[in-house]
Amino acid sequence: MRIIILGPTASGKTELSIQLSEELNTSIISADSRQCYKHIDIGTAKPSQSELERIPHYNISVLELEEEDSAMEFQKRAAKWEKEIHQESDHVIYVGGSTLHIQSLIMPFNEMPEADEVNITKLEKRIEKEGLDSLHKILKEIDPEYAKKMDGLNRQRIIRALDVWMQTGKPFSSFHVQGDIKPDEGTIIFGLKWPRQKLYDRVNRRVDFMIEKGLVDEVKAILEAGHSKELQSLNTVGYQEIIKYLDEEWTLEKAIEKIKTSTRRYAKRQITWYKRWEFIHWLDADRMSVGEMNHEILSKISKQI
Repeated sequence: MRIIILGPTASGKTELSIQLSEELNTSIISADSRQCYKHIDIGTAKPSQSELERIPHYNISVLELEEEDSAMEFQKRAAKWEKEIHQESDHVIYVGGSTLHIQSLIMPFNEMPEADEVNITKLEKRIEKEGLDSLHKILKEIDPEYAKKMDGLNRQRIIRALDVWMQTGKPFSSFHVQGDIKPDEGTIIFGLKWPRQKLYDRVNRRVDFMIEKGLVDEVKAILEAGHSKELQSLNTVGYQEIIKYLDEEWTLEKAIEKIKTSTRRYAKRQITWYKRWEFIHWLDADRMSVGEMNHEILSKISKQI
């Protein structure tokens, strides 16, 4: 069985999933759009080294910062890993909050054209002249559904979506299998919910913890290693703000507050998106212990089997 644990950022998915995977004697595939990259560890809240040693994890630190990735590429990798895990276990656990990655597991993408380098060059030049926002406005006009799913101005996704539209005349979102989004009988989805203010408090504390743990030094090391600050992988909440601090555009205090604000907004967008999926089994993380949530999950799994 495929078990998906989702929820907004800072909702406690990692701890729950690790204990559940120990109960079920299986592995975890991260359904996070940034944990797949090497070097960006603290700001993406990757599982700790001790947690990675407790349970085998997939899709953690498998790509270089310069490599491009997408929900479709994730879907292809996940399919291979799932087969590998099922050779030893009846279950596989997916954990993450990236809506497109989760949706790709429930409703796989149709095949779409490869990138057209001529189109990519044209779009890149337009960004240089007019800024990324100009392309984002076009995307909102031709494919509002896909534009709503993105986490802010995601350069790579905007360019890819416009490239596909230029080649086919069809919106990028149309390449999802058509029909209602609904998991198959072999998939069960659980979500962690918190009262809004308590979730925001958790977000703020997590950001403070990331700073204490060394997020500034992590970003500094990445840039000193020669990685471009313009990389799509670094166009991520936490990293862009610290880069502005290191470039002396912002004070550290301002950067930290911006990270907290952007993360809270991201959590709000995640919650809004999940509300569309009526098939999620919600767990009250504010009132239930991790053990109680695991018991609830195992009970529902046994009933579905």
